[in-house]
Amino acid sequence: MNNSQQRGTTGRSQVRRAELMAIGRKLFADTSYDALSMDDIAKHAGVAKGLIYYYFKSKRGYYLAIVEDSVAELVARAAADRDVPDAERVRRTIDGYLHYAEHHQAAYRTIVTGGVGSDSEVLAIRDAVREELLATIAEGAYGSRDVPPLARLALVGWLSGVEGGTLDWIGRARAPGRPDRAEVGALLVRTLRATLTVIGELVPECPAPPAAESDLPGGDPVPVTGSP
Repeated sequence: MNNSQQRGTTGRSQVRRAELMAIGRKLFADTSYDALSMDDIAKHAGVAKGLIYYYFKSKRGYYLAIVEDSVAELVARAAADRDVPDAERVRRTIDGYLHYAEHHQAAYRTIVTGGVGSDSEVLAIRDAVREELLATIAEGAYGSRDVPPLARLALVGWLSGVEGGTLDWIGRARAPGRPDRAEVGALLVRTLRATLTVIGELVPECPAPPAAESDLPGGDPVPVTGSP
């Protein structure tokens, strides 16, 4: 390990790197990649441009690190609680997903929209998080991360609706009558239930799991597991 690598592993360096990542999330959420120069980034961060190069080598490296970090955090939150029953885990996955989107809005928008749309590497990172979320839902519903193509297509359609609905929800934070996270979670759980029912009708090897009480009208609300 060289001196530069050693400096990068100190507690102070880790804190500084995390601060730069947080600043970058906000900047790239509000401004296109091409419109931001390294000088702009350094000015907003209040640091010398060389410090950003020290940690990330280039603007592209900085941007990719931000996207990858955001994806890792979202997947970790959504896929937590693997030791709970499958139906409960699906509900917690949805709640964790919404919690992340609500409290990390800039990062969520970057993940879902792909940021730099023409950048194949960024799109690959975005697709990776979608695949992990689909696998988590499939495992919770069927006990397997692999499903037949038609079942997968239905789940992809549901997840696309989740992404679009979540973007609209976080974008209307001050709108009158905006539903809270528990209400949105209940909606998504029930639309997932409907999707699983259709899958069961069309793909016999993927029967719809038994409905939990909280999935039914009058049942208990979806548990809210993430802290504000």
